Amino acid sequence: MRDLAELVRAPAAFTVPGDVLAGAAAGGRRPDTSVAGLAASSVCLYWAGMALNDWADRDLDAVERPERPIPSGRVSAPVALGTAVTLTAVSLGLAAAAEGLRALTVAVPLAATVWGYDLWAKSRPSGPAVMAAARGLDVLLGVRAGRMRPALPAAATVAGHTLAVTALSRAEVTGAEPWLPGVTLAVTGAVAAVTALRHGPARQGRGRGHRLAVAAGLVTYAATAGRAQARAVADPSPGKVRGAVGAGILGLIPLQTALTAGAGSVRSALPLAAVFPLARSLSRRVSPT
Repeated sequence: MRDLAELVRAPAAFTVPGDVLAGAAAGGRRPDTSVAGLAASSVCLYWAGMALNDWADRDLDAVERPERPIPSGRVSAPVALGTAVTLTAVSLGLAAAAEGLRALTVAVPLAATVWGYDLWAKSRPSGPAVMAAARGLDVLLGVRAGRMRPALPAAATVAGHTLAVTALSRAEVTGAEPWLPGVTLAVTGAVAAVTALRHGPARQGRGRGHRLAVAAGLVTYAATAGRAQARAVADPSPGKVRGAVGAGILGLIPLQTALTAGAGSVRSALPLAAVFPLARSLSRRVSPT
């Protein structure tokens, strides 16, 4: 089980339900059992993508990362592929059970994007954009039919962050030129600033609790992702770049917290804030990258 947890980057799944919750909040939807089902669907698809990623990269990992589950022999390639297929099917089943055809109109393209990234786009220049599209669709998974437009800014915010972190992740093995983590750091600052402008103290109609939750989420986001990226600017070695990528993945949780609270759903934002320390702790045992 530990080997399978490493294969699917189990702790990183904590970064996924917040996409659905942020989308639901932006679309004016209260958290309910359907939203919970969609969040579970999203987690299963994320795990499927991680298993498929390692299956697709098994030959490259045998050279660059022989300690990973497949090249080390702890998980066989057929088991990894079977895990990806099974979890994808479970994900689509959960989406259909949660909200029927409406959910599948987003979940099926989302699954296709995840598989397309792992099997085709990842090594191409379009790779970061495809991954960003997947996370944007994940936000829209939580939105009811006819409410997509209000959720587009939240989807674009998560997608923009993902685009920068994915681009940086390409230098995890080789290290990067200082400009690359510098650009990633600039994107993190821009994401925090835009979110603050849209949901911060100047926004009318939000109580003090909402504003405090937004501020706390953005400060934690900047401290988590931005600080690691600044270290990678000063020393863009592989270890520092991997650290910045891992922090960027975990930084999605406080960003989602800010987006969810900013849309008026502190009830959904508080569990995200509470789970962040647990995700950080578990990431020290199983790498999220």
